[in-house]
Amino acid sequence: MARTVRSLLVAALLALALKGAALAQEGTDTPVCAKSDFETVVDQTAAALRDLTGQNKPAFQEKLRLLKEKRGWSQEQFMKEAAPFVRDDQIAVYDQDSERLLDDISSLGQEGAEAKSPDCELLKELRAQMDQLVAAQNAKWGYMFKKLDEALGQ
Repeated sequence: MARTVRSLLVAALLALALKGAALAQEGTDTPVCAKSDFETVVDQTAAALRDLTGQNKPAFQEKLRLLKEKRGWSQEQFMKEAAPFVRDDQIAVYDQDSERLLDDISSLGQEGAEAKSPDCELLKELRAQMDQLVAAQNAKWGYMFKKLDEALGQ
């Protein structure tokens, strides 16, 4: 999922940035948005998602290994018993939220690419969607760790 989220995110936002969606309205007080502003949002969000995965995945895998040892599971049992720690109804909700946010981000990219003179409101909305995406992924990791910590405590 993380690879898919990252790939879709980068593709959608690079399309937005590369098509020059950031145009300013000359002669007004409208803030000027540049292509680099959109690229910065893409880079920051991609980095935040990479950092989340980089920080959480190894620790999560280590805790799964500890649970396997604690419970004395064979490798086959482990594959079956560990599944609920990475797939359940709540995790599916987090994944659906992330997919919805990616669709929204993609739509913003399309809107920005097709607009004749978009203003910086598009950039603000894009930042908000990106922040929500990072928050959803962070909440998902938190939820999965909580489940695993509870199992280790039993």
